[in-house]
Amino acid sequence: MKRIVLGLLAATAMVLPAFAADVQPAILYDLGGKFDKSFNEAAYHGAEKFKTETGVAYVEFEVSNASQREQALRRFAEDGRNPIVMAGFAWEDALKAVAKDYPDLKFAIIDDAVDLPNVRSLVFKENEGSYLVGILAAMASKSKKVGFVGGMDIPLIRKFECGYVGGAKSAGATDVIQNMTGDTPAAWNDPAKGGEIAKTQIDQGADVVYAAAGGTGVGVLQAAADAGKLGVGVDSNQNGLQPGKVLTSMLKRVDVAVYNAFMDGKNGTFKGGVQNLGLKEGGVDYAMDDNNKALVTDDMKAAVEKAKADIISGKVQVHDYTTDNACPY
Repeated sequence: MKRIVLGLLAATAMVLPAFAADVQPAILYDLGGKFDKSFNEAAYHGAEKFKTETGVAYVEFEVSNASQREQALRRFAEDGRNPIVMAGFAWEDALKAVAKDYPDLKFAIIDDAVDLPNVRSLVFKENEGSYLVGILAAMASKSKKVGFVGGMDIPLIRKFECGYVGGAKSAGATDVIQNMTGDTPAAWNDPAKGGEIAKTQIDQGADVVYAAAGGTGVGVLQAAADAGKLGVGVDSNQNGLQPGKVLTSMLKRVDVAVYNAFMDGKNGTFKGGVQNLGLKEGGVDYAMDDNNKALVTDDMKAAVEKAKADIISGKVQVHDYTTDNACPY
C-alpha cells in the first residue's frame, strides 16, 4: 500500500507542473503605459484580479514604439505564454503575423477583430456607453453646451464621439463642441494638449467636457476642475481623479475582458471569435460612486436608467459611426 501511495504522489507531482505550464498568461499594453488611468490601466486591473483570485502569475510588456510590437509578441509566443492578451487595435498587424505561427496558443486582442481560429477579438459598443454619459452631461450643463475631446482621430474614437453627441442632444444640449487631440499615437498621452483643448472649449461656453483620449484625458479632467466645470472620464472609473468635479465616467470593461480571457485559458474554455460587448452584455456602462453621487440628481439618474433600458431592449438604437463613417446627430 505504501508503494502505491508513493507512486500516486509521484504521478501527481509530474502532472501538476505540466498543467501549470499550460497556463502562463501574458498581457501587452498599448502606448501610454499600464498606469495611464484609463484604457491600459483597466486591462492591468483585470490581470491583477485574475492573479489575486487564482495565484497564477502573469508577465507583461509596455510598448514604447510601434517597432517593438511584433518582436515582443513573438517572444511571448516562443516562451509558450498562453493565453496572450493585447490591449489596443494597434496590435492587429503583429498579431496576424504571429498567431498563425503558433496555432496551439490562444490570443486575444481588444478593440479589433482578427479572423484566426486561435484569436478572440474583443470589441465594444462604446457609442452606447457614451450615449448615457451624454445624457448626464446635457442634464448637468447650465449653458447647454458640452464638449468632447478625443484622442487619435480614428473611427474607434468617432464611435465615442457620435454616441455622446446623440445622448447629449436627446437630453437638451444645443451644442456639442468636438475636437481630436491628434492623428498619431502620441495623441493618447499628451495631458498638456488635452488641457489646452478643454480650456478652449470652456472658453466657447462648454461647462461639461468628456475626454475619450487615454492618458491625455487626465489633462482634460484637470482643466475642467481648475475652471470650476465638470469633466467626464472614460474606460476606467476616473471619478476619483478630481472628486466632485467628474460628473461620471464611461466604463469600458476592458478589465473584465482581460480577466475572462485569462480565466478561460486557465479553465480550458477559451474560444476564438468576435465578442461585441455593449450595455446588454455588460461591456459598457456609466460610473456612480461617492465621488460623484452629489452631482447626479434623481431626475438625471432616472433619465439615464430609462435610456439604458431602452437601448438594451432595442427600443432606442444608438448610431455606430463606423457603420458608414458618419454621425447623424
